[in-house]
Amino acid sequence: MAEEVILLDFWPSPFGMRVRIALAEKGISYQYRDENLQDKSPLLLQMNPVHKKIPVLVHNGKPICESLNIVQYIDEFWNGKSALLPSDPYQRAQARFWADYTDKMIYPCIRGIYTGKGEEQEKAKKEFIEVLKVLEGELGDKPYFGGDSFGFVDLSFVPFCSWFYAMEELGKFSIEAECPKLVGWVQRCMEKESVAKTLPDQHKVCDFVLQLRKKFVAE
Repeated sequence: MAEEVILLDFWPSPFGMRVRIALAEKGISYQYRDENLQDKSPLLLQMNPVHKKIPVLVHNGKPICESLNIVQYIDEFWNGKSALLPSDPYQRAQARFWADYTDKMIYPCIRGIYTGKGEEQEKAKKEFIEVLKVLEGELGDKPYFGGDSFGFVDLSFVPFCSWFYAMEELGKFSIEAECPKLVGWVQRCMEKESVAKTLPDQHKVCDFVLQLRKKFVAE
């Protein structure tokens, strides 16, 4: 019996991109269903009745929710190819810590930039740059966050980079000027097919973000 894998997602979501990259790294075939978050499908409401959010991975009829949780499930279930988390317990704990850091710190700053004006937006921009500098410090001179190979932290963080251009346009700053090593890391990640084929065009994301901003801010 063939396995049924369905991903409920929304194309510009960095959280959904994580799952798509993980599935690509593992070479898993799946059905992709792009959700209308203003009119959520009955399947999404059935499979994630608690939060009613994407992404949701439905594996043989069973739902797995929350992006980092889904990625760890994918890594554990399809464990024969492209390990995403390190085998060493300490290194695994460190990888989970930094993935959780990106989860808790990056998007609130991004949201602050696209929903804020004046001092509020400036404060979000400064916090965003500070968070990026912390991550750049953790990266150091390594090719990837885990060392020589693309892994869990890279996969967790790189989807947000598709929103960088929009943040630069709204905040009037340069991420490359602030964090050149981080931009070099993004370029290395984009050389991977799983990443390059998953991350949407940054100009398309920027158009989406500008439309989203209109809902929050009267210019």
